Amino acid sequence: MRPITAADHPFLFDLYASTRSDELAVTGWTAAQKTAFLQQQFAAQHAHYAQFDHTTLDLLLADGEPIGRLYVRRAPDEISIVDIALVPAARNTGIATRLLGDLIAEAGRTSTPLRTHVEKHNPAQRLYERLGFRVKEDRGVYWFLEHAP
Repeated sequence: MRPITAADHPFLFDLYASTRSDELAVTGWTAAQKTAFLQQQFAAQHAHYAQFDHTTLDLLLADGEPIGRLYVRRAPDEISIVDIALVPAARNTGIATRLLGDLIAEAGRTSTPLRTHVEKHNPAQRLYERLGFRVKEDRGVYWFLEHAP
């Protein structure tokens, strides 16, 4: 893991696009329309995430190659998983379980709740549930989850 840099943006865009491919497949948009939409959404999301205080924006690496991102905000009263995403080849390999386990352990050591949000139809919801996260609030298309220390 290492902090992201401006040079990582092409990879981060492709990673972001990979997380939206199923959703965009049913739009009927042209490839150019999809790319324009994804570029706008990626830029807005990245600017939004970068504004949070106490947030680390890390690139995940395997054998020196980027495989994902992990953005975590560590505030005095909570640790928030802002975003976690892996390239398709790295999904369902145990990497996310290990990363979340490390964050759960950190939250336990600091007696701080670990929180995140997940889209209601995201398959990752099962992983969070298996690791002990519980729904704290229904926020429309998202569940707000917490793992209590």
